[in-house]
Amino acid sequence: MPRSATTLAKTTHPEQHEDQQTNTAAPPAPARWIWLAAWPVTAVFVLSNAATPLYVLWQHDIGFSKGTLTVVFACYIVGLLGSLLVSGVASDRWGRKPVLLPALALSLLACAIFATATTVTALLIARLFTGIAVGAVVSAGMAAVTDVAGPHRQRLAALLASTAMVFGAGLGPFLAGLLSETLPAPTTTVFVVEAVLLTTALLATLRMPVPRPTTTTGAWIRVPRVPRGAGLRLALGIAVFAPGITATSFVVSLGPSVLATLLNTPSRTVAGTLAFAMFATATAVQFTVRALPRTTILLAGATSTALGMAALVTAVHTQAVAPLVTSALLAGAGQGMGQLGGLSLLNSSVPPRRLAEANAAFNVGGYLPAGALPVAAGYLSDAVGLTTGATLFGSALLALAVLGGAVVLAARPRLTTSA
Repeated sequence: MPRSATTLAKTTHPEQHEDQQTNTAAPPAPARWIWLAAWPVTAVFVLSNAATPLYVLWQHDIGFSKGTLTVVFACYIVGLLGSLLVSGVASDRWGRKPVLLPALALSLLACAIFATATTVTALLIARLFTGIAVGAVVSAGMAAVTDVAGPHRQRLAALLASTAMVFGAGLGPFLAGLLSETLPAPTTTVFVVEAVLLTTALLATLRMPVPRPTTTTGAWIRVPRVPRGAGLRLALGIAVFAPGITATSFVVSLGPSVLATLLNTPSRTVAGTLAFAMFATATAVQFTVRALPRTTILLAGATSTALGMAALVTAVHTQAVAPLVTSALLAGAGQGMGQLGGLSLLNSSVPPRRLAEANAAFNVGGYLPAGALPVAAGYLSDAVGLTTGATLFGSALLALAVLGGAVVLAARPRLTTSA
């Protein structure tokens, strides 16, 4: 192509030209590094939900309502969303390690604050720092797994990045519930153990064989987006992932209160085990469905979330534990499949140098309702009672899950057969 034509192509479609640039070529990393690259994601997500079974203790010692409890949870979402506005772009521009290492350091600081918290303000700050760290990890950390895996192991990378997230999210409350009822100084011991896990993740990140980026163009702070042509895949992923993660967010934020208040089950171990079972289901289901077409995975995720919300409404009206457990397991499956399907669609269509920003966009779409709706449910429960509040929340989310499934079904013919 003549020089003038090349110049014209670059100026006419700058975004397309930019997206064709990839990270510096490097030989494939050993398979063990794909798993090790996922460990920082797991370690930070352990912290994300480690406080869940401990809120009952803090509520007793400090004194705050269910509405305040959901605000503490929402502070995490605020930090996460703010982080996503920067971390995806920064990771694509600077590289994965310059984003992951400060995130892990901030996670260690959050552990220290949690371990010594005696006020609601301290909990808010710790949750804010945790959210910022999680925002960096879901963009840079998940992209790092894909980088290490290379272009020939994209499906494995999506699977491990997604399961690392949900496994860590479930392991956190399980360890916290168990340790808080078997060891002294529960709100301190839990976060000392988590600090050890984060330290090992920090060491793994330092040695992680990730390539360096080659492009440094574009605005630093912006709403995360995907390259031209990938918008439909992003929308389909969010349509299913958002209701799923909102359902699991309800269980994480208000699940212990439902168990303690409505079902007369105050055990922290039970609350932590319920959350662990939910996210363990989210992990296991992804390994089970990984070979299915991506749109099939998304449709199954939407169905699971809808059924989970029907079970939640049943649980609060019958005051029975079995439907609540069923609801949590179905919600976990719904989030897991929505997350895997969405990440797989992005991995198959987004070039490596834009992948962290694409992951950020995907998580912004999921976490916005996951932050807003449980807060609304918490304050509504304070005003009209937990039964009515949970019923309205479950019904609204059921409708959103059905809508998400309908959107995927309608768009299915427009995607390739591999999707």
